[in-house]
Amino acid sequence: MNIDIRQMRAFLAVAATGSFTRAADRLALSQPALTVQIRKLEQALALRIFDRNTRSVALTRAGRDLLPVFERLVRELDGIVSDSRAQASLSRGVVRLAVLPSIASGLLPDIIARFRRAHPDVLFVIRDAIAATVNAATQAEEVDLGITGGSLDLQDLEALLTTTDHMHAVFPQGHALEREGEVSLADLAAHPLILMDSATSVRQVVDQAFSAAGLRIEVAAEATYMSTAAALASAGLGVAILPGSAMEVRAVPALRSRRIGSPAFARRITVIRRAGRTLPPASALFLRELQQALAPPPET
Repeated sequence: MNIDIRQMRAFLAVAATGSFTRAADRLALSQPALTVQIRKLEQALALRIFDRNTRSVALTRAGRDLLPVFERLVRELDGIVSDSRAQASLSRGVVRLAVLPSIASGLLPDIIARFRRAHPDVLFVIRDAIAATVNAATQAEEVDLGITGGSLDLQDLEALLTTTDHMHAVFPQGHALEREGEVSLADLAAHPLILMDSATSVRQVVDQAFSAAGLRIEVAAEATYMSTAAALASAGLGVAILPGSAMEVRAVPALRSRRIGSPAFARRITVIRRAGRTLPPASALFLRELQQALAPPPET
């Protein structure tokens, strides 16, 4: 026979009040119903937990040993229920994200700030990483949502929202490309280039675009972090190719950027989750915020 929470609450009420009558009143039960709960608990334990007669009720030695155990179990269960209800009502909650670094430092902070003005007690755990790591963390359910880039293998993943991030040429003030409105592939090929690491979604886009155009390029440097690529460009070592969403495009005053005109220099950004999984309430609501923030503007 199993022990249930009603039996533990009945036991604690009788122990606290020293009376079946007062305990029944505290629990809004009839006294016979309370007596049944205590009897079932004693049968399940195969122990007598109260010594009782017509005048008094007292805990047995076994009952005294059980009292702190049942108090802890009920307290912990009440805490779990309270936390679950708080998450459902969004008075509390945690949103766990895996995000491309350019999105994490560029677009994401403003989106989170808007969300937290309406839901100030929701916390965020953000893991910024390259696309392959974002995909793996989302697939393994280490995070609720991923914001990834480039081509996507949808095995065990579900695409929830897709938008486009255009690539920019980034160079120091006074560079020849500053005179251009948009930069062409031929313009880029005429200068040494600073490229992102081959494992990144940005590099995937760049390599495919130059390969499709049949252009040979001079690679001046490769960088893992966009801040490093921006610093190399600022030092005049070459033209960096970075996504327009990257904060680094705007963070260095001496840098300038121009959008690359070729449609091949556009990176697909996708919001993903593990396929077939229900999002926690806070993450589900934050997904709506992402949908509003990343949706393309209406055509005019």
